[in-house]
Amino acid sequence: MTITSPPTVRPRRLRRNAALRRLVAETDVRPRHLVLPLFVKEGLAEPAPVPSLPGVVQHTRDSLRKAAHDAVAAGVGGLMLFAVPATRDAVGSAATDPDGILNQAVDDVTAEVGNDSVVMADLCLDEFTDHGHCGVLTPDGDVDNDATLARYADMAVALADAGCQVVGPSGMMDGQVAVVRAALDRAGHPNVAVLAYAAKYASGFYGPFRDAVDSQLTGDRKTYQMDPANAVEAVRELALDLTEGADIVLVKPAMSYLDIVRRAAEQATVPVAAYQVSGEYAMVEAAAARGWLDRDRVVVESLTSIRRAGASLVLTYWATEAAERLL
Repeated sequence: MTITSPPTVRPRRLRRNAALRRLVAETDVRPRHLVLPLFVKEGLAEPAPVPSLPGVVQHTRDSLRKAAHDAVAAGVGGLMLFAVPATRDAVGSAATDPDGILNQAVDDVTAEVGNDSVVMADLCLDEFTDHGHCGVLTPDGDVDNDATLARYADMAVALADAGCQVVGPSGMMDGQVAVVRAALDRAGHPNVAVLAYAAKYASGFYGPFRDAVDSQLTGDRKTYQMDPANAVEAVRELALDLTEGADIVLVKPAMSYLDIVRRAAEQATVPVAAYQVSGEYAMVEAAAARGWLDRDRVVVESLTSIRRAGASLVLTYWATEAAERLL
């Protein structure tokens, strides 16, 4: 077939070579956009690989400092710390112990990287409780929202005292941001920021993370984390956290909830973060190990999709590796 009238509008003109594509790219991913989650476990003699998260380890305090140093050298914007204590109890006492593993890790990393990176910590009880839930339980086994808030307030102050610059309340308790903000201010930490897990879903993509923190959970968290079917509810949660004083709002997971990331970006007047969670990471690693996809290409593509949806920050286990390639 002969085309008698060739098209005058040719979008392909701007795709002809790498230089043109780079010139007109609408979205970029830079090292500063990335936050690296890190796990430290009390009592380890050497780093322990997490089988369901290839390339991720439970760190010793020494290896944590090195990992933090390497991430900062690569230009990673922030570090989010999680800890696995040697002992757990019903109220997560180790979370507020100044000599507990998470507070020690915050102090270690802050001493290692100073102001060259933003040191953040997960503010939740699930790693510290012997039942694995994110809060204090009632006698009949439900999570007691308001009793949990009191523990979050104490944990926020302990983390700030240890040197944490950003605390991340992630338990999805009603009113958690307001309580944490008030506790920090009362304790003389008005400059410690609150990264609110505003829309955290009861997702099936968290499985490998539970290996990483040696989770004690039985059952599920559906009474406090959000139903994956709901989007309007996420808008409500975001509005509440913003009203309560959140400095950053976060959507978790990221890749299966890009519509929620977009809604958050359109609604929020603060930066929006998104967490590329363990299951999203593990799926790519597993498929790449079988030769089913181009790993390096998919890593960057996945991060770009989260940024394109509107995230200012992306928490990802690929942060250091990706940053080294994006420099």
